[in-house]
Amino acid sequence: MKMIFAPDSFKGSLSASAICDILERVARRHFPGCETLSVPVADGGEGTVDALMRAMGGTRIKTPVTGPVFETVEAQWGLLSDGKTAVMEMAKASGLPYVPQDQRDPRFTTSLGTGEMIAAALRMGVRKLLIGIGGSATNDGGLGMLAALGARFLDDDGRPVRPVGGEMIRVAKVDFSGLIPEIKETSITVICDVSNPLLGENGAAHVYGPQKGATPAIRDELEAGMAHYAKVLCGALGRDIAFFPGAGAAGGLGAALGGVLGAAFKSGIDAVLDAVNFDQKLAGVSLAVTGEGRIDAQSIRFGKVPVGVAKRCARLHIPVAVLVGGIGEGAEGLNELCECALFPIVPGPMSLKEAMEDAPALYENAADRLFRALKIGMRLNR
Repeated sequence: MKMIFAPDSFKGSLSASAICDILERVARRHFPGCETLSVPVADGGEGTVDALMRAMGGTRIKTPVTGPVFETVEAQWGLLSDGKTAVMEMAKASGLPYVPQDQRDPRFTTSLGTGEMIAAALRMGVRKLLIGIGGSATNDGGLGMLAALGARFLDDDGRPVRPVGGEMIRVAKVDFSGLIPEIKETSITVICDVSNPLLGENGAAHVYGPQKGATPAIRDELEAGMAHYAKVLCGALGRDIAFFPGAGAAGGLGAALGGVLGAAFKSGIDAVLDAVNFDQKLAGVSLAVTGEGRIDAQSIRFGKVPVGVAKRCARLHIPVAVLVGGIGEGAEGLNELCECALFPIVPGPMSLKEAMEDAPALYENAADRLFRALKIGMRLNR
């Protein structure tokens, strides 16, 4: 029997590689001699650099940058072997894990570090950039990133605007004349798993603001600021930056990358699965195991990792087991894409903090249940 393990990370608690190690260990415990193939994947968020570096080779670079709450963090990104291509995750510079749970408020976070990371790569000669933009702590419309690349945002009195979500409402003028010149020579591909616009009930503030600490009142404040900021940018550029698919990703970073810098967008999971030659790796596979921290209707709608893996497996009639931290409304939509079974790793009520701290043990126990069930199924089939 051959099994392929292609999980996403459980953000903030388990990397995709660590999950693969657990699955390999438990699978061999129940099926000695079985063939396993681990392919840690990602959809543009945490783990994207690891997945692409594993597939394409290169050098890891560490760059000190400004974190989402203005602390210094060390952002790691990959310089591929051609010396001209960089792979990045904005979460490494501006990610939610950098902000303590009890301090999360997207009015005060910045994407400045993401811009600093990009600028460092450009100065090293990079002219092709693949950047995953999942897992952000920000809702600043990419204001911080653009500022780090040389854009200037001024208020009514001509003073610089602090590059955070809560200050978007104060932007009166934008000046792009100081953008780092190398950016004009650079091809940017955004690896993105969502198609949300910047504004509205499906936009950045409404859909993703709450997971970054936004209460309904804060969400409405951010929405008003984002609408104002988008209007100023649209006026300066002479084109829409708010309503193309993906503009609302990463708290509006998508709008800045695509609407201002002209980046192209590619489905996150498809970009990674193509890079690792996933379809070829499915040859002879009897079972695929995938998963993410939580699966719900949004996962199905926006094609996150389990969905991307399921669609590829369905073409070859390979059944899929999906181990997840939590199951939300609409998760059953995965059953329409492939032959699959969902396994939550949390066995009973517990706080998110407890679940994240105990994630390795919880995942191993869930994997044990999965493979025990598989053994029973195989006996029934004899």
